[in-house]
Amino acid sequence: MNFINALIPWVALVILAIINGTIRQKVLLPKVGEQKAHVIGTITFILVQFFVIYFYIQLNSITETSTLLILSMYWIVLTVLFEFVFGHYVMKHPWEKLLADYNVLKGRLWVLVLINNLVAPLISGRLLT
Repeated sequence: MNFINALIPWVALVILAIINGTIRQKVLLPKVGEQKAHVIGTITFILVQFFVIYFYIQLNSITETSTLLILSMYWIVLTVLFEFVFGHYVMKHPWEKLLADYNVLKGRLWVLVLINNLVAPLISGRLLT
């Protein structure tokens, strides 16, 4: 597996996540409130994320389960690292706020994005076979 090549869809997803977050904050939040905007934004991004991952897997004809799992874990690690490094040091969010997005019991759905990061490559690879 080419890790440099696998950065391309991940960087695209980062850019799309930032666009999605901006739309959520500027358009959805004022109209529907924080929790509904969070849910809508998360579901929207999961769909976008799945499409980008599906396209990448299809384009590169990746079907081997071990490669798909390595790719999944690679993207998850990059995503979590980016979220905490960018979120804390660039956006200046406190650690508590960043960790709060993992609290499903409080209605935070960020973990679903990471789960999608895990399963989307596997599903996409299976659709090729």
